[in-house]
Amino acid sequence: APRMNEVLEKVKNNLRFSINDSGAEITCEKLPIVRAHDGHWISLLQNLIGNSLKYRSDKPPRIQVASEDLGNSYRFAVTDNGIGIEPAYHSKIFLAFKRLHSKAIPGTGIGLAICQRVVERYGGRIWVESELGKGSTFLFTIPKQNGQNN
Repeated sequence: APRMNEVLEKVKNNLRFSINDSGAEITCEKLPIVRAHDGHWISLLQNLIGNSLKYRSDKPPRIQVASEDLGNSYRFAVTDNGIGIEPAYHSKIFLAFKRLHSKAIPGTGIGLAICQRVVERYGGRIWVESELGKGSTFLFTIPKQNGQNN
């Protein structure tokens, strides 16, 4: 079962050029072990952190990964200090190819759709809390299956 902290190390390694380039600081507390496929977690966190690096403000990115035990599930949060997302777009950004930032910022627009697919595959949900100019927090829940997560 993936240890989320190890997954995060892999993601940081995959994104190391963007991280160094932008002077990003990624912090994380001790994350739980979840019952899920390693590769799914890597793509989920890599998309979320990659977006935080891409949609950064003029300050170096500060990205925090945190988790909370809700009893039957874990809730994860990836918080950044980037440009933020207008509330009107919060539900639309998970649709494939719905890109808010025209061609100026490269990308395919399927990253968040992939994130949603991964989370829903494990019976969880994903959403965003954000205000324009105030950064974003992407939250997702993952149910603990069969009580075997500890």
